[in-house]
Amino acid sequence: MMNAVFTPTYGTASTLQLRHIPIPTPGPGEVLVQVEASAVTAGDRRIRSADFGPGMSLMGRLFIGLFGPRRPVQGTMFAGVVTAVGQGVERFQVGDAVFGSVAAGAWAEYLVVHADGPIAQRPAGVTPAEAAATPYGAGTAWHFLHDLAAVKPGERVLVLGGAGGVGRFAIQIARHLGAHVTAVGRRTSFDMMRELGAHEVLDHQAGDFAARGETWDVVFDTADVSSLGHSRPALRPTGRFMTLYGGLRVLVDMLRTRRGRGPRALFAVVTGNRARTETLAKLLAEGAIRPVVAATFALDDVAAAHRCAEQRAPGDVVVLPTPRGGAAASIAAAA
Repeated sequence: MMNAVFTPTYGTASTLQLRHIPIPTPGPGEVLVQVEASAVTAGDRRIRSADFGPGMSLMGRLFIGLFGPRRPVQGTMFAGVVTAVGQGVERFQVGDAVFGSVAAGAWAEYLVVHADGPIAQRPAGVTPAEAAATPYGAGTAWHFLHDLAAVKPGERVLVLGGAGGVGRFAIQIARHLGAHVTAVGRRTSFDMMRELGAHEVLDHQAGDFAARGETWDVVFDTADVSSLGHSRPALRPTGRFMTLYGGLRVLVDMLRTRRGRGPRALFAVVTGNRARTETLAKLLAEGAIRPVVAATFALDDVAAAHRCAEQRAPGDVVVLPTPRGGAAASIAAAA
């Protein structure tokens, strides 16, 4: 038997429950991972609270579950050690340190993952907490900046919400791709954004970026504070406006700007895959990206982890599957 966190119904963090359930068994092509760390992401919090975005509530509930998640053990990002392999698995062996993402199930002591799915070897020198904190923000930022926007060396990228879970990695990945990076956030986050690679930082309260008279090739809204129409004065003729937040307006903008001249609107729902996870492992190994882990909590204190994340912790919030009554939460300064 193992401990796992259940989301029996949508609601606040207090709805989360620790339960005792059987350890899963890997089938053909699967591996069993003993979870050493899992993250609490913005996406996790939105699913827990049924915050599916404007006009998307019914669709979200039909897809995830009407009154609560169909898969009650949630959690999507993990790091751990392979403890068993199913028939036909050659990519991993027992004892391998791994990390990756799943659709659900990471808030538990053990997790079954498809061996050809979004899982990769954890690079040496990367802690389980750091690895678990990477796939959501870094995978999303990589897909938007590398795959959708196809950022080229010398282009100018503006990251709105540069201190957030995706924004922190967006700064690093845009810099890695050779862009000149401007990050927007709170004044208290300026030092962190500079340390992550931002060439310039702007105070989000000091005025409208779109009225500065500057232009960028890419405006990446990770904080739901802009739109194509609002960003247009700050976009170059071949500019791209990208947002993490879907909705009718974004879909209309995408269709309207798909062809023809002028800035384009781009949006996608990002899910993990093997190739992207292996890319993230390479970027971690090279030191091109690094997570900022701000807080860790025991598995039996996952509700407190959610509350911490909701209070805009200065970095990623990670759950460590320590036994009930184990280590208390620790808060690390964002470096």
